[in-house]
Amino acid sequence: MSTPVLHAAPAAGLTARRRKHGPLRWVILIAVCLLALVTAAPFLLLVLNAFKSSADYSANGPLAWPTSFTLDAFTGYLSRVDFPVALTNSVVISVLVAFLGVAIGLLAAYAIGVGRVRGSTAIVSVLLLATMLPHEALIYPLFYGAQALGLLNTIWSVVIVFTVLQAAFATYLLSSVMSTVPRELLEAAALDGASRWQVLWRVVMPVLRPTLAVLVVFFFIWTWNEFYVPLVLLADPASQTVPIALSTLRGQHSIDITVLNAGSLLSLIPTLAFFLIFQRTLSRGVTAGAIK
Repeated sequence: MSTPVLHAAPAAGLTARRRKHGPLRWVILIAVCLLALVTAAPFLLLVLNAFKSSADYSANGPLAWPTSFTLDAFTGYLSRVDFPVALTNSVVISVLVAFLGVAIGLLAAYAIGVGRVRGSTAIVSVLLLATMLPHEALIYPLFYGAQALGLLNTIWSVVIVFTVLQAAFATYLLSSVMSTVPRELLEAAALDGASRWQVLWRVVMPVLRPTLAVLVVFFFIWTWNEFYVPLVLLADPASQTVPIALSTLRGQHSIDITVLNAGSLLSLIPTLAFFLIFQRTLSRGVTAGAIK
């Protein structure tokens, strides 16, 4: 008869604990919902105003519900901007920079983190400094360098510039991760007859795969949103990216807000789709923290 009594005490304590933390859970849930609403408010306003007419926006303001949903803003944006060309340029530049930057950073970090080259600390410090420099400080040498090489007004000038910048950051990050790889693991692979390339692809790469996936996603989004350097290097409309195409909607004395919202919404869709496709990969890369 004593057994039910012994099991009843923990059950009663668990019930009391649930009752105690019950109101706190609801408060946290409400706070999280409010925070999510505040975070999503700019995007919701963007979508709302993209489907308004100019007259509706002028009469009722940005916070009012549309009197009628219309695609006039999207039609106006596509008639003023060569969006397919700008979209193609942005996709090509972002994809090339993302994968080339990660590949170059991986090879450089392998030499620094695993090869243990001399002066690795100084090299990593220089790479970190390069990632901290503002683009305004680099724009003059970048412009004249692209002009001297005949790459001005071509997407390759932007691809080269951002590949180098993103590779510097990737080298700094990956070299720190590679330095934590156990030496015993590398020595065991070498004793089995593996070359340096085989050690990289069969031993180091599986460990770094989640981090590399995160870097690809981040480099794609960062490059897609770049404005200042492409604005200077890509003056030709045939080579302009989506952010530059959006800037052309701003007139000297007036601006159509609904058209600008429609263009901004169209420019967000590719990055949002890319993020949703690689969301699971990104989550795995962020939560990965152990070397197996």
